[in-house]
Amino acid sequence: MEEADTAVVEQKLTRPRRTRAAVSMFYFGQGICFASWASRIPDIKHTLSLGDAQLGSILLALPLGQMLTMPLSGRLVTTYGSRTVLIATAPLYALALTNLGLASSGWQLAFFLFLFGVAGNMCNISLNTQGVAAEQLYGRPIMGSFHGAWSLGGFSGALVGLLVMNFHQVPYVHFWTVAVLVLLHISINYKFLVPGNKPAERSGRRGLFMKPHGALLQLSIIGFCSMATEGAMFDWSGVYFKEIVKAPAAFVALGYASFMIMMTVGRFLGDKMIMKFGRKRWLQISGIMVSSGMFISVFFPFLVPATAGFMLVGMGVSGIVPMLYTIAGNNKTVSPGIALAMVSGLSYFGFLLGPPLIGYISALANLRYSYAIIGCFGIFISLVVAKIRAIK
Repeated sequence: MEEADTAVVEQKLTRPRRTRAAVSMFYFGQGICFASWASRIPDIKHTLSLGDAQLGSILLALPLGQMLTMPLSGRLVTTYGSRTVLIATAPLYALALTNLGLASSGWQLAFFLFLFGVAGNMCNISLNTQGVAAEQLYGRPIMGSFHGAWSLGGFSGALVGLLVMNFHQVPYVHFWTVAVLVLLHISINYKFLVPGNKPAERSGRRGLFMKPHGALLQLSIIGFCSMATEGAMFDWSGVYFKEIVKAPAAFVALGYASFMIMMTVGRFLGDKMIMKFGRKRWLQISGIMVSSGMFISVFFPFLVPATAGFMLVGMGVSGIVPMLYTIAGNNKTVSPGIALAMVSGLSYFGFLLGPPLIGYISALANLRYSYAIIGCFGIFISLVVAKIRAIK
């Protein structure tokens, strides 16, 4: 009898565990695709002879594609289910990455980035909805590990970028190599995704058109600052290390890689930090780490201190957005799906405005001034968190 009971328990746990692994791999795949693009920005900037302001304007195309597609993504997930949409869009995201290696002019790069953003948003909405459904299936909180898997994919993408650059491979070959690996994982893991439409999927549609207010508005502001910082690190860290830190060619991607390392570590350790310090205090500490890391890299633009500063920024931003999603989902005034859509929708404007803001300020003054302004966002996060009573 005891052996039979054990077999039943193991049988029940097999599918949730396999589903968790499959969903984690989709997060990993999305992370490695995005990081592969980010790691080659300095090369593409140089190849296309783009100035900082030009690059800033072109980088706007990616988050613009994400933002404009958000209502459509919500409707597709609501109508067809997150599993169907994810299976359709995850390969498109990998293929859209390869197009970026074909750009031979600024307008072509902008167009391909827009398509990359469109595919990325459809994949992102369906993937996060799968994450919610998998968490319900698993029976305990595991969303942090999913975001950690994305960061692990980002870190891996940065390392692959560093490797292929040392072998002098052009971005097109690099991107196709990553795309083939991602398509291979999709062919293996798609069958283990959570099937069917979940209530959480149906609740996300309305939230895209509702304005946040009260504590949700404050959470959205924090999310905006955090995602603007992430955007600055994703899109400009390589350029910063090349032009300000004057890093050797082999170490240009080190800034991005160090940022992603600590972002990954921070997400896997986030739950323990919350238990130790409390969510409110850990959010404030995170904001302070963001500012401290940025200011270290600004005032000491040398290889070792700049790398340490970027690591501190990575740790700082690692848990902010996952914590915001948890707080928003547990609010008492709005349903979790609508609250999450409100906060994530406004937060994404940070990705939309952060990278071009860096470029414009850099063109007027210097890239160091741009990073100093982003550093002030961390201080602002800590101040706003102190005023939100709903956070404990």
